[in-house]
Formats: sequence, structure tokens, C-alpha cells
Amino acid sequence: MKRSALAGLFITAAMLASPVFAAGDKDLCQINLGKINNGQALLAADTSGKKGEIDTFVSQAKAAQAAGDDKKCIEVTSKVLQDMQNSEKGGQ
Repeated sequence: MKRSALAGLFITAAMLASPVFAAGDKDLCQINLGKINNGQALLAADTSGKKGEIDTFVSQAKAAQAAGDDKKCIEVTSKVLQDMQNSEKGGQ
């Protein structure tokens, strides 16, 4: 159930975000942070320490966003989203 719920979350988020790619880096950074926040709710029971690692990356992304470096924010958040998807697939 958990696996299918998380997969559904990512599929839904991807479909909703696809028209936003033309909106700009600032919006994409914020959207990615929202996706991570939603995904973390499902990782609340995770005991592998992944949540702490994600929290560190989110802090880095928010710092980059605050500094006006949206490109860095997108880079970090995209990596986190990819890692979250891979962990659900049984990867890393």
C-alpha cells in the first residue's frame, strides 16, 4: 500500500507540474520543495535515516532559494526527488 501510494503521489505531482516548466526557475524550485514535503509525509515511518538526509538537502535548497540561486535549488531538489523515487523502487 505504501509503495503504491508514493508512486501515485509522484505520478500525480509529475502530471500537475508538467505545464509549469515554462513558468520559470523560481516556481519550479518551489514546486519541487512542495513535492519533497508531500513525499516526506510518507517517509515519516522510515527508519533507514533517509528522512534526515532529505532534511539536510531541503535546508540546502531553501538556502539557495533565499540567496536567489534558483538553479542550485532546482538541482538539489531534483536530486532529492530522484533519490526518493529510487528508494521506492528498491534502489539506493
